[in-house]
Amino acid sequence: MSKRARSSLAPPLRLDRGGAEPLHRQIYFAIRQAILGGALRPGARLPATRALARELAISRNTVMAAFEQLHAEGYVDGRVGAGSFVSRHLPDVVPGAPRRAAQSSSASAGRPGPSARGAQLIALRSGRTRPRPFSPGVPELEQFPFDDWARLLARRWRRPRRAFLVGGDPAGYRPLCQAIADYLATARAVSCSPDQVIVVSGTQQALDLAARVLINPGDPVWIEEPGYPPTRAVLLAAGARPVPVPVDDEGLSVVQGRALEPAARLISVSPSHQFPLGVTMSLKRRLELLDQARAVDGFVLEDDYDSEYRYAGRPLAALQGLDRGGRVIYVGTMSKVMFPGLRVGYMVVPEQLIDAFLAVRALIDAHPSSIAQAALVDFIGGGHLAAHIRRMRALYGQRQGHLIGAIQARLGERIGLAPSAAGMHLVGRLAPRDDDRAIALAAAAAGVETPALSSYYQGPATARGLLLGYAGVPEPAVAPAVARLAEVIERAAGPAANGPATPPLSVRRAP
Repeated sequence: MSKRARSSLAPPLRLDRGGAEPLHRQIYFAIRQAILGGALRPGARLPATRALARELAISRNTVMAAFEQLHAEGYVDGRVGAGSFVSRHLPDVVPGAPRRAAQSSSASAGRPGPSARGAQLIALRSGRTRPRPFSPGVPELEQFPFDDWARLLARRWRRPRRAFLVGGDPAGYRPLCQAIADYLATARAVSCSPDQVIVVSGTQQALDLAARVLINPGDPVWIEEPGYPPTRAVLLAAGARPVPVPVDDEGLSVVQGRALEPAARLISVSPSHQFPLGVTMSLKRRLELLDQARAVDGFVLEDDYDSEYRYAGRPLAALQGLDRGGRVIYVGTMSKVMFPGLRVGYMVVPEQLIDAFLAVRALIDAHPSSIAQAALVDFIGGGHLAAHIRRMRALYGQRQGHLIGAIQARLGERIGLAPSAAGMHLVGRLAPRDDDRAIALAAAAAGVETPALSSYYQGPATARGLLLGYAGVPEPAVAPAVARLAEVIERAAGPAANGPATPPLSVRRAP
């Protein structure tokens, strides 16, 4: 006996008795689609529920459940003693129905599309995939103390405060703001009170909030060249005009920024460990940057995305600690020191901007989960975060050395690579003849994620290379991944006799 049944409705209604969808939902969807598609016109009479149930060999209650849903949503009108009819109150052109040829045959008759700005942002989408060997910015997840984290979360959930369930302060959970302020004062020499800390869901949200508060549509904003693509995307979404300012071995060039756009009131930088080049901004440049912000009555947004991971001496002091004029907005994240899915970051805003930031924050978004914030207070206060960072700092230092050894042994004549005093990735320089974007695409097809350095430039790239993340790659996985990468490079570049790779990037050790 066939699993399918059909009715005398026009178009016929077909049921799949073996399908996962309940029968009454199948009837509901079929009739709704017939109405939306124009096959059942307004005023058309539907079969009686008893007759339709008999035709389909199903319970009448099943048919009645479908009709009741259609009636509740306004697709069908019921008349006592007369039956059920397609509602006459539907518009002449029902959304989703085929358009008549006489209405329009032009492209404008199709479905509406995004705005010009929306199309620009869509073109910037990253196309992210699951983490693979050498994906930059991916932390080690297998060794995170999830048992401790789960215990702290469970304790907070066991008897949650009412405030955790209904919302809270737009700045975030106040004890977490205090814990972050204490942590930053010790680890990053950031000078702030808990009132200046705002909990956000990540660096991009912090930048979006800063753009909404500080700039008008069309205003210029300095960004690093090369730089982090989502920074430019967020600024474009806010209506800003990103101005790429070259980065050299001392960091963002303030002199060139002034030549390109002297009046920019917002400057976005990553001074402790510039992404993607990995350079550290010199003290001279930091002071120039603060002078520039004062001169134009502007602000500096300091992205301190992975400063905890420094392998030579203590982590460098943040730019914010040098600021005496309330010009620096400091941004950090828990994504690199814990795990990205936590979606907790933070920003430290100058005192004169606290009320403005909180007012805009309350309008556009709520803070991350209050329960997660409360558990994070316990995680920090119990010493778990500091202990995890210490373990990962030692582990990442070892993994960096292991990656350098593997690359030099297999690709020493192809890739110029040098140790870095900080961070979670290295930049392997390629010879000028090599097409780093083509190599990156071929490597991705081979299961290795090594973004092309040239893809981080908005203008013409002045260097070619590959970004090699090592933090989330266990040592046993390095050699096979390097072997696959080597095969890709050798196929793309030909014999090594054509010449050695460009020397590695110069990386400053301290400001």
